[in-house]
Amino acid sequence: MATDRLGDMRLFVEAAALGSLSAAGRKLGLSAAAASARLIKLETALHTKLLHRSTRQLHLTEEGRLYLAHCEIALRAIDDAEAALQAGKKTVRGKLRISASADFGRNLLNQWLEAFSAAHPELKIALTLSDSLSNLVQDDVDLAIRFGRPQDGSLVARHLAPNWRVLCASPDYLARHGEPRQPEELAHHDFIVLVTAAGPLNDFHFAKDGRPETYTVPMERAWETNDGALARSWALAGRGIARKTIWDAAEDIRAGRLKVLLPDYRVAEDGVHAVFHDTRYMAPRVRRLLDFLIERFARAGDELLPDSEPGRRQAP
Repeated sequence: MATDRLGDMRLFVEAAALGSLSAAGRKLGLSAAAASARLIKLETALHTKLLHRSTRQLHLTEEGRLYLAHCEIALRAIDDAEAALQAGKKTVRGKLRISASADFGRNLLNQWLEAFSAAHPELKIALTLSDSLSNLVQDDVDLAIRFGRPQDGSLVARHLAPNWRVLCASPDYLARHGEPRQPEELAHHDFIVLVTAAGPLNDFHFAKDGRPETYTVPMERAWETNDGALARSWALAGRGIARKTIWDAAEDIRAGRLKVLLPDYRVAEDGVHAVFHDTRYMAPRVRRLLDFLIERFARAGDELLPDSEPGRRQAP
């Protein structure tokens, strides 16, 4: 197969994933005109229409869906073969595409990536921050860090650390509104709610002595944001009670900027996971990052998370 055909296939796969031929072209270093010409060339060679194009969006034809599935398999096989050839080499290079939640990504993860990139100067980092679950194929992500275990069976989830979520608020807020001692007292409080593509995360689950409870935050009483880092900022400013992962809140809790509420009602969770494609070979740069994250989470667990916290001992 000619090399330019592989390039045309990559362009087609990117266009299908991004929903835009011009965006796919920009990603691959092509002008809009060049991307359009290459797609036409590919369709002419195949004697098949792959995409219906309008001024606003792309739609795959039935033939395009079939060809896309085979292109993804073929291109992944080529990438795996190249990764296998590089696996024994010490130098890691290229671009690492990582996805993480906003608050964790801007704080702890960003600090860790600074150290990782200093040790591997030939690497470049592409970090996507989102509090919604990423599609690793569509978003072109090598590795995602997620709180919880993904349901997609085509992905591999490597456990990195325990995790639990806490309700927390600033001392200023608690001085003005009082501290809730049991879940039913939450009805008298204000909240900060994270909103994802799947909807607001306003159901808080509790358990004590084997008895589960749920409190649903009325959204009219909540400050809303789709950015976990902003939710943390609002909590520190005393806007209300927020629900955060312990990894996002640990430093503020230890410093006294936030206080954990209802600690006896905490429920166990699946933990923090590195999520990546289920392929036979892993690119050396991704393998090196995964090993680095395993070590950093272990070290940070000892430094950041109080030994007295029950969640510190919870395993997935």
